[in-house]
Amino acid sequence: MYSFEQLKLFVAVCECGSFSAAARKYRRAQSGVSQAVSNLEITFNQILFDRSGNIPVLTPAGEALLPMAKTILLQQQRLDQKLMALETAEEHELVIAVEESLLDNCLLAELCALADSHPMATINVVAASTFDIKAMFSEGRAHIGVVYADGTMLEDAEFKTIGYNRFVTLAAPTHPLASQKTVSDTDLRNYRQLAHRSSVGKELWFSYAISPQVWYANTHQLMLEMAANGLGWALVPERLARSSVERGELQILNIAFEPDGWVTTVDVVESRRHQSGPVRQAAMEIIARAFDSYRFV
Repeated sequence: MYSFEQLKLFVAVCECGSFSAAARKYRRAQSGVSQAVSNLEITFNQILFDRSGNIPVLTPAGEALLPMAKTILLQQQRLDQKLMALETAEEHELVIAVEESLLDNCLLAELCALADSHPMATINVVAASTFDIKAMFSEGRAHIGVVYADGTMLEDAEFKTIGYNRFVTLAAPTHPLASQKTVSDTDLRNYRQLAHRSSVGKELWFSYAISPQVWYANTHQLMLEMAANGLGWALVPERLARSSVERGELQILNIAFEPDGWVTTVDVVESRRHQSGPVRQAAMEIIARAFDSYRFV
């Protein structure tokens, strides 16, 4: 029966280009490496290298078996990592639910670091509305949540403020409200509003529908696209809308009663139902770091 050690040295000879180079890599005697590969050939009943020249050259059999040997060694590495994770009580799965309007490339790039530091952990990143995320926590389906504060407390969860997000009212440049120097509450009620509503039919307390004409969308990005098509006015996060405004697709309205927009709190919620381990702790640090720029508006 072949061993992992024999497979490792076989792959090393292929990658290093010679038996001597493989021996130096693993600090072995060249004769030991040669013997290990020879024993592997006997076990396989296949010649893996043509040794007639100065440099060993893979035979057709060796070329066919090399990818499989690499796969076996990779699986062994993953098994070792999983065993190490079990010994250190590392979580096998982590569900991170993020308010959809806050999930940007910066946060995703930071979260990708978990793949290097905790390669065996399964990370499930969910983009959802604040209310849908809170429902996930109530059902025990999330470990970490990033939400807008709404004044309610969650059982079996701890929270802390990590930043603030500014919401602005906007519409397409061709919309009648875009030509007004100042927009009043009455003006807004006279035109169709695009409002955000979660899958469970709830609205954020500061952006609920006030116009008798209203269309709902379950993501703020969809609201932006609808507004850019002239369907109505909308209250959306300034950061999310910035590129659309810069391209001239949308225009921020000067609201008389909210000249600087509406600032709301961003919280990170952590479940107490699930034991916290190194993966969750690392994710919490990443999220706090990613929202540093949200602390001052």
